[in-house]
Amino acid sequence: MKLVVQVRLLPTPMQAAALEATLRACNAAATWVSEVAFERGEFKNFALRKLTYEQVKSRWCLGAQAAQHTIKKVCDAYATLRANVKAGRFGRSGSARHPSVMEKPVVFRRFGAQPFDDRMLSWQIARRTASVWTVGGRMKDVAFTASAEQLATLARYRKGESDLIYRDGMWFLNATCEVPEAPLNANPVDFLGIDLGIVNIATTSDGEIMAGRELTRIRARERGLRTKLQRKNTPSAKRRLKKRRRKEARRAKDINHKIAKHVVAEAERTGRGIALEELTGIRERVRLRKPQRAIHSSWAFAQLGQFIGYKARRAGVLVVYVDPAYTSRTCAECGHIDKANRASQARFACRSCGFVDHADRNGSRNIRARAWELWRRGVESTAPAPPPLQRDGAGRKRSITASDAQLCKPGALAPGS
Repeated sequence: MKLVVQVRLLPTPMQAAALEATLRACNAAATWVSEVAFERGEFKNFALRKLTYEQVKSRWCLGAQAAQHTIKKVCDAYATLRANVKAGRFGRSGSARHPSVMEKPVVFRRFGAQPFDDRMLSWQIARRTASVWTVGGRMKDVAFTASAEQLATLARYRKGESDLIYRDGMWFLNATCEVPEAPLNANPVDFLGIDLGIVNIATTSDGEIMAGRELTRIRARERGLRTKLQRKNTPSAKRRLKKRRRKEARRAKDINHKIAKHVVAEAERTGRGIALEELTGIRERVRLRKPQRAIHSSWAFAQLGQFIGYKARRAGVLVVYVDPAYTSRTCAECGHIDKANRASQARFACRSCGFVDHADRNGSRNIRARAWELWRRGVESTAPAPPPLQRDGAGRKRSITASDAQLCKPGALAPGS
């Protein structure tokens, strides 16, 4: 399976200036190539290279490899855009958002990620340095920092491209690694059902609740502070908003990793598979009142599912996706379905047999039962293989990382997210 190990670069001021100039040149060239591709209607790599290769090299002083990767990045961006449009992520064909996306060329950010192959970037892992091609010449001995585990993964499994990334004043390299998968446990003794929710992020069929009301309180406080700062709209408020802009996303990612690691470890220890809800398109299917929208959309449930999926593949744990319909209204003891069974957010009381349980635990037991029934009938819905490496219109790679693994459902695009 493909993983991407992210390491932080520690360039000197002179090296940082050269890296910055390189990203600016590559993304300016990519934006121009995008305009040519859009105007000519030519989005295939080889044909687009014929139209733009020489000008990209001469006008922006890019080397042969850098020019080819820049052109390919444009082709990948349009391929991802078409797939997103086809999946309905920019609205229907008659919506206001659809033409705003389709009727203008893709524009690349000034510091969008740029791919480097082994001719443009070489690693000296033992010395923790890298040699990077730039528009100002080869920059040698660019220091980087990484954990011992990351260094071992790089030394053993690194293969393919690396991406140069600039984010929040810091430089990173994302290195693609081909990591072997553990043998899949194709005969689980049972399944561990996972119910995902707004108040309790994840509840297992064993009755364990992870990231509950305390996290909800913190999220509400952060959302209130963000609203106050946006209303204030002073220079200091804007600076504080900019400083805090990724805080909630980082917290969510950290908690999702911890939940995924715990769930996979428990399933591996007990010889069970993992049962998850198939939530693709849930935001489009659910209608909410305005006050509920921010709460409903503020947690990365797809990310959590992706983290569980890739960690399960590494551990050889089977993952099955089930239809979540009526799992919160169905009694796990007698199977009676009734909206009134859900007495409150936390309490489930069956109107037929009188069974009482925590509502999320009852839902997770239903998810486990559905997974077992699917498996018993021989209908497999296991965690799919990771998607191919893709880039979006801003030049960001869509791939699996050791700290931010990306894994799609069958037929879906790499998320971004």
